[in-house]
Amino acid sequence: MTLVLQDLTVLFGERPVVDRVSLTLPPASLVALVGPNGAGKTSLLRALVGLVRATGTARLDGADLARMAPQARARALSYLPQGHEAHWPLPARDIVALGRIPHGASDPSRLRPEDSTAVDDAMRITGTGYLADRPVTTLSGGERARVALARVFAVGARLILADEPTAALDPRHQIDVMRALQEAARAGALVIAVTHDLGLAARFADRVVVMMAGRVEADGAPDAALAPEVLRRVFGVEAYRAEHGGRMVVVPWS
Repeated sequence: MTLVLQDLTVLFGERPVVDRVSLTLPPASLVALVGPNGAGKTSLLRALVGLVRATGTARLDGADLARMAPQARARALSYLPQGHEAHWPLPARDIVALGRIPHGASDPSRLRPEDSTAVDDAMRITGTGYLADRPVTTLSGGERARVALARVFAVGARLILADEPTAALDPRHQIDVMRALQEAARAGALVIAVTHDLGLAARFADRVVVMMAGRVEADGAPDAALAPEVLRRVFGVEAYRAEHGGRMVVVPWS
């Protein structure tokens, strides 16, 4: 699904936290959304989901997201927010099964075959199958993060919005999660992932969008969007840059 943003703006009071953002993002791509704290990255995702009011337009394959029925939008896009708090001791598999609600599933213990397949596939992709019967309240932060990502995959949406999906993970699982998002993009989804890890963005993203003060400061392939002058202007850092395995390596250095 192609996502077209035209002058998308989000105001907090009188202050624009997303300021007239216009982008065209095609399917089958992993887009890393980066920028300093307060750049507007999370607010942009929340506007697409409909959690904050926005002006301008966001169209998914020509359909205005703001005018879509809630269930239709819940099938078209899936959203992984920051933080993965759990307040009820539901089995992890039941949490993942929540991703099938937009498709009519109402009871995790009575899923249709297609829903069970979607849940099982999502847990396999995220490596969480061994957690299926464990209460989510007993899981570590990293395990809860991967279960939450499995719920997102279980939706089967063609637009995946992930806000800092690797924040609570150890290095191995950071790589696993980014590979899973990359594979979802290779399968045809448009994946937009907010991250503060410039190295992961450079390695896995097809495209990097850099935001600062609510606006798009750079947009393009990782080597161009994360060019030295962009890193100095937006992040105030110098970085070590190299290439390994055909992908760019970026390490903020000073």
